[in-house]
Amino acid sequence: MNARQSKKESSSKDIFQRPSGRAYDELRPVVFKPDYLDFAEGSAYVEMGKTRVVATASVEDKVPPFLKGSGSGWITAEYSMLPRSTEKRTPRERNQGRISGRTQEIQRLIGRALRAGTDLSALGEMTIIIDCDVLQADGGTRTASINAGCLALAICLKKLLEQGLISTFPLRNLVGAVSVGVVQEVMLLDLDYAEDSQAEVDMNVVEIDNGRLVEVQASAERVAFTKSELASLLKLADKGIKEILEMERVLLRKIHPIFIAF
Repeated sequence: MNARQSKKESSSKDIFQRPSGRAYDELRPVVFKPDYLDFAEGSAYVEMGKTRVVATASVEDKVPPFLKGSGSGWITAEYSMLPRSTEKRTPRERNQGRISGRTQEIQRLIGRALRAGTDLSALGEMTIIIDCDVLQADGGTRTASINAGCLALAICLKKLLEQGLISTFPLRNLVGAVSVGVVQEVMLLDLDYAEDSQAEVDMNVVEIDNGRLVEVQASAERVAFTKSELASLLKLADKGIKEILEMERVLLRKIHPIFIAF
């Protein structure tokens, strides 16, 4: 047993105090607000601690060229951080002439995550664009964006069904995401920025509501981690994602009976 495992499995967790005072396996306070904006086909506001994200879903009556004539739809995403979402102003990427590699990677991640829970063939040839805008960033912006995007997408699809624009409900699974990591040899759930910035291992996990994984992004900053530690981090992430999915489920069931199936 290595030092990190030994420390994790003993009462020595008490030695490391999280800045927020949370338990090692405790999510930050989560707030979900559906239909946050008036004009979008679907929208949601999500808080995970001090990280705040608004996601909107917009519908376009077309698909990318590679899907023309296929009868299948598409879901894609855009992601941005407001200039003062961080402690110091960050210039808007559009003023730089191109978006960063980080932004491109996050946009692709959000799109993959939401497509994994959706029957695209039930959409017909339309595209749903999920715009995720970070109002305030304190770690976990990509995972918060996925959670917000899932709610915005679900609400959008409900409206399309009610309007008769689709004949069957395309959402097959809710999607949830959370970060986990190792800080001072302790495994932690849902890292805020203070924890993420000093993490020895940083990992983002995306799941659909049947427990299957969509994406695992994991990297060691200073010391390589073991397969056993990877398994423990996945288990910790699964606990947090199940809690997030239940919050999504409860909220959506209040909106419309169609979500009782989830």
